[in-house]
Amino acid sequence: MSSFALTTFDSLIMIFTHPLTFLALGLALSQSDCMFPGGNNWGDWNDSQLQPTIQKLMKGYNRYLRPNFNEGPVEIGMSLDIASIDAISEINMDYTATIFLRQRWRDSRLVFPGNESVSVDGRLVSLLWIPDTFIPDSKRSFLHDVTVENRLIRIFSNGTVLYALRITATIACNMDLTKYPMDRQVCTLQLESWGYNLQDVVFYWTRGNDSVKGLDTLRLAQYSVETFYTSVSQAVYETGLYPKLVLHFALRRNVLFFILETYVPSTLLVVLSWVSFWISQSSVPARTCIGVTTVLTMTTLMMGARTSLPNANCFIKAIDVYLGICFTFIFGALLEYACAHFCTMQHQTLGDIHRELLREFEDTNGTGSMPMVSSSQPNTVQPDPADQLVTSISEAEPTEKTQGKSCCLTSVKNASQRAVSLFNIENPHNIDRHSRTVFPIAFLVVNVLYWLYYLFI
Repeated sequence: MSSFALTTFDSLIMIFTHPLTFLALGLALSQSDCMFPGGNNWGDWNDSQLQPTIQKLMKGYNRYLRPNFNEGPVEIGMSLDIASIDAISEINMDYTATIFLRQRWRDSRLVFPGNESVSVDGRLVSLLWIPDTFIPDSKRSFLHDVTVENRLIRIFSNGTVLYALRITATIACNMDLTKYPMDRQVCTLQLESWGYNLQDVVFYWTRGNDSVKGLDTLRLAQYSVETFYTSVSQAVYETGLYPKLVLHFALRRNVLFFILETYVPSTLLVVLSWVSFWISQSSVPARTCIGVTTVLTMTTLMMGARTSLPNANCFIKAIDVYLGICFTFIFGALLEYACAHFCTMQHQTLGDIHRELLREFEDTNGTGSMPMVSSSQPNTVQPDPADQLVTSISEAEPTEKTQGKSCCLTSVKNASQRAVSLFNIENPHNIDRHSRTVFPIAFLVVNVLYWLYYLFI
């Protein structure tokens, strides 16, 4: 007996030490795992219920036919999670968002016993019928696929299917930029069915406005989300009526950035242009330099503010209006100095002309009237009457000529005085003195009207 036991023990050692024995054991264990997977993936089902249930679900299932075929439309409930709004472009009038789209519907062909749900690998989506939902306003979109395609399929025992996707889409948004940067934009996210009309599928929000999550916690660079709401509509095409769900959300632009970037510098340039009102008019280089420099700086600021905006002539934006107002006041300050300097020069020129005319008038009066001096001598011979007549005639002729010349010079003097009164300002320095008050008050009034209109109207 002892020799037999030793022989048997030696045989067992040779069998288990042989390499082919371990290979056969590995294959056997792998086949047993494939035939009877563990309960971690399928809830509390035991191994005996698992394999027949999967075969039963997929037996006779046609993924090309929608649920409730020839029995009525399929009701598809939807919900959204807005993960992020990455960019909002005024130039292209669109926004880029990453969303989690969840769709629920009931497929009676997938009913199985129990109260459990089964999470299936997303790659099995090709074996099931799924809705043909699309975003009509999407310009570009893609499904995330790191590390695998971001899909979720969960089947409940009553036949309800949950299908979730993680997608990023660039969606068009028609913007009204007339009040930019104090504008408020209303954008939409629309979901429609591509091929199934209202007789085949019906869309609805699973929880109304609560079906959308994430918008109230978003933090954007230039915008803040004011309100959002959902609506159910119909898309009308030539081929029929199609279900449509719409998410509306309002975005309010944060104006503080633009106040610091554009409004404050342009206002300071206007104030800088007023410095020339306190500089003497005789300082031509200084005042000209201030005026030209502020005009050129304002032009550069206007060009820089338009680089990030669409080049559309149909939009006269609020920032364009304000920059135009500032440019007008700066250019007006430059014209004010030109006008004041011109009036000063005219005042000096007309004064010189007036003094020259008075000098000529006085010189003419001094040389034109020559008094006649008569000397009486006691022992003179009485003149002949004929000689007296000739003498009176000869004296009368120069007197008439002098009076005519005096009348002509008087009319010239009056005309020159009227010209001086029309074109001359008594004190050209009053132009600067009045501009120091008129320009700031006018700019303040225009600013009040501007902000009242664009903020409250």
